[in-house]
Amino acid sequence: MSDISMQDSSYEANMGDYFALLKPRVMSLVVFTALVGLLVAPVPVHPFIGFVGILCIAVGAGASGALNMWWDADIDRLMKRTATRPIPSGRVEPGEALGIGLALSGFAVVLLALATNFLAASLLAFTIFFYAVVYSMYLKRSTPHNIVIGGAAGAFPPMIGWAVATGGVSIESVLMFALIFMWTPPHFWALALFVKSDYGRAGVPMLTETHGRDTTRRHVLIYTIALVPVALGLGLTSIGGPFYMAVAVVMNLWFLKGAIDISRRDDAACEADKHKVEINVFKVSLYYLFAHFLALLFEAALRQYGLGGW
Repeated sequence: MSDISMQDSSYEANMGDYFALLKPRVMSLVVFTALVGLLVAPVPVHPFIGFVGILCIAVGAGASGALNMWWDADIDRLMKRTATRPIPSGRVEPGEALGIGLALSGFAVVLLALATNFLAASLLAFTIFFYAVVYSMYLKRSTPHNIVIGGAAGAFPPMIGWAVATGGVSIESVLMFALIFMWTPPHFWALALFVKSDYGRAGVPMLTETHGRDTTRRHVLIYTIALVPVALGLGLTSIGGPFYMAVAVVMNLWFLKGAIDISRRDDAACEADKHKVEINVFKVSLYYLFAHFLALLFEAALRQYGLGGW
């Protein structure tokens, strides 16, 4: 436990401690994908309405993070990676985190409903519920496929952004959701293969802990193969086009090659080169998602000038 947790009760949390509750790094990905979902939609959105919509989605993501930290405080204390978070380190009281999470959830959902439409607000409310309750309170501690099903929470933002603009759901927004949903498992498991975690000690049934690294390597390949048609299928919709498809082909071949390389390795090979392949594949997975959504934005920009698309 950190030194801060040993301090007396006179310690007062600062803004940085409260901001850390919102998981700003996760929030940045949420904002980016939601913004792409909004901008590539076929319906123009007033800049102020768009700003309020993205703000609400960001606040909702932060609320989910606070609620997750409140619930997971017990296991966060047991893991080195999370022991310095605001609650286990003693900088923020659990009740404060719960209050912040609930207040921000209500604010984000209500304001989004008033500023945009009921569907977008409903999707945001469900996303918060799914991450805080379904994933954090149930899936995370009950099944090694927690990251597979729980990945849905991180996949909703572009669908919400699309709903802000259009008031509806379409094949395009569903496929943007599916792209992130299918990308999450191989991305996370590639990381889990080279990060020395203490999930087992905390009682969290991650795949590497429950089924071993060989099984995890096979799962990385299986989910990467399943990801390819989703990424290419998105390129055939109204928001895709030749540029997106070229990017998708290159990135999927790159990611797939890495997944195949991982599947052919064993623990001895990983230890020998200090997980060089797994680290590289994890980095590729980061470029992968960013490149696909950036390509969608580029296609949308081209269409403004009568270019792009099919």
